[in-house]
Amino acid sequence: QVQLVESGGGLVQAGGSLRLSCAASGSILSFNAVGWYRQAPGKQRELVTAVSRGGRTNYADSVKGRFAISRDIAKNAVYLQMYSLKPEDTAVYYCKLSGGSDGDDYWGQGTQVTVSA
Repeated sequence: QVQLVESGGGLVQAGGSLRLSCAASGSILSFNAVGWYRQAPGKQRELVTAVSRGGRTNYADSVKGRFAISRDIAKNAVYLQMYSLKPEDTAVYYCKLSGGSDGDDYWGQGTQVTVSA
């Protein structure tokens, strides 16, 4: 099984930037995809972005052009670079590893991102 540790959240003004990190205890190449979800109070958790084992990426329309997902295979890490942040980006952000060889998905503990106007 895999453990995930997230970091990098915080409070930022609108227009600012943050980088979130997700460190895994095993190889992220064991999974079909790795990605980031977010959940705002009173709302469902939604997919923000993901990258497949082969390196193909996808982004929610709301973050295209502003967020970028990247991987460091050697460090078993995935990152979310966020810029031009908006108040509506405020949420708890979760790292997820999907479709592992053991058949399970794994979630990080979540990190709070708050964007003030």
